[in-house]
Amino acid sequence: MARKRIDEAAGLAAVQQWAAGASDRNTVATAVRYTLQALADRVPGKSVEVRVPPYGAVQCIEGPGHTRGTPPNVIETDADTWLRLATGGLGWEAARASGAVLASGGRANLDAVLPVLRLR
Repeated sequence: MARKRIDEAAGLAAVQQWAAGASDRNTVATAVRYTLQALADRVPGKSVEVRVPPYGAVQCIEGPGHTRGTPPNVIETDADTWLRLATGGLGWEAARASGAVLASGGRANLDAVLPVLRLR
């Protein structure tokens, strides 16, 4: 069953509210899920899994996929780090170097596809 898509207006509003300092669970959850959805739309595929617990995960980037268990290419981070990456407030290499992003596997690199949206 396909996941319900987050409406663009609602998703953008949540991201803007997060950027303005909102930290309530609903706003953060919507912002994370919307930006993950945007990532999967931008680079569809099943070779990399991006996880932002407890809010969501998506598979993206073309290449060999997986069907069971832990995928070979996994990226995991917290919500604030993900939203900063997704909106251009934090660079991929800086996030990796700080330990805020855990990435395993040869394809687990989002440097070329981030940010997925820019705040005005």
